[in-house]
Amino acid sequence: MAARNNVPVIPIFITMEDSKLIGEDGFNIQEYTINVEEPIYPDEKITEKENTEIMKQKKKMTSSGFLLLITIVLFFAMYAAGMVIFADKGFAKPQMFLNLFVSNAGLLVISCGLTIVMITGGIDISVGSVTALVCMVMADLMENKGVSAYVAVLAALLIGLAFGVVQGFLVTYMGIQPFIVTLAGMFFARGMTSIVHTDPFNVQNEAFVKLKDTRVIVPGMGSVNRIGKYVNAYVEIGVIVAILIVVIMFVMLRWTKLGRSFYAVGGNRQSALMLGINVKKTRFLAHLLSGLLAGIAGYVYFLHVGSGAATHASGMEMNAIASSIIGGTMLTGGVGNIIGTFFGVLSLSTIQNIVSSAGLDQAWWTGITIAAMLCLFLVVQSIVMSRKKKLSKG
Repeated sequence: MAARNNVPVIPIFITMEDSKLIGEDGFNIQEYTINVEEPIYPDEKITEKENTEIMKQKKKMTSSGFLLLITIVLFFAMYAAGMVIFADKGFAKPQMFLNLFVSNAGLLVISCGLTIVMITGGIDISVGSVTALVCMVMADLMENKGVSAYVAVLAALLIGLAFGVVQGFLVTYMGIQPFIVTLAGMFFARGMTSIVHTDPFNVQNEAFVKLKDTRVIVPGMGSVNRIGKYVNAYVEIGVIVAILIVVIMFVMLRWTKLGRSFYAVGGNRQSALMLGINVKKTRFLAHLLSGLLAGIAGYVYFLHVGSGAATHASGMEMNAIASSIIGGTMLTGGVGNIIGTFFGVLSLSTIQNIVSSAGLDQAWWTGITIAAMLCLFLVVQSIVMSRKKKLSKG
């Protein structure tokens, strides 16, 4: 209508937060802020249909959209810098870029689940240990119990679901802090991994090895090696699974009632209750999804490493949290998106590649660099949100 009548659109949205005042019901009194964005004007030189589409896209550029834009720009800037500085080490080759996905397919899946939990205002630090447990159980089933590679997938899903159900129930219906519950889950899963098998071992199952060694050729992205032979660029099967999970979770968060409920519960639980949302059920489903995705991530990770070991996926939960934060997900809940997390994972991996290419192979250099990047993004998030709040009140 604005495009048809050649008038501007003024984006307005209302945010809610708890004030310091306590009401008669014992809850914090809600403080509502009316946020008014800059007007979006139609372009008289183009058609009504083109104006409508352009104005829709401009209207979507909120604070979270701006944070996502920063993440994407920073990733491409870092990767472009790596291609220029470390071109002699193969950084500019297409396969190096695809290796970001190959090495981090499991992390992508885990980070999706963790992002959903963080959007609801929770946390799940058990996901890395659950991944390790899934790897060990699948390796033991195939190598020592004679279970087929395809039946073993059911074990991965059941383990993930079991952790999601138990932890979700304890957090939502028993009222225990999610950090405490998932910390216990982390120790339990890591301990069970060692009980299943103490020593690391490779899986020699013929069907699994064939599946693991399958390469999906990416057309048009190959390169010529040092002896002049053309080498096709590829990704593993796990990457395809990870990308599918990213797409499904993105669609679920953006266009389904459940996805909107996750945001509402994370933004303000009392307000979500007033809207008729079952807060406990929504939080339970978030942890259930996180557990299920941790099980799938274990299978994807297993397809990459092809072995069972108690040390697998060590620190992966911290990398998932870092990726979510870099992607614009707030620890306070209510803000976050899967695409941001996707680029957060790629940014994290790019940092590790740059540090390694610079000859700083010691683990602490990577940790220091990631810590610095996390601090940078937290500061940027804080500045953006505070400026938006000041502008809306001004």
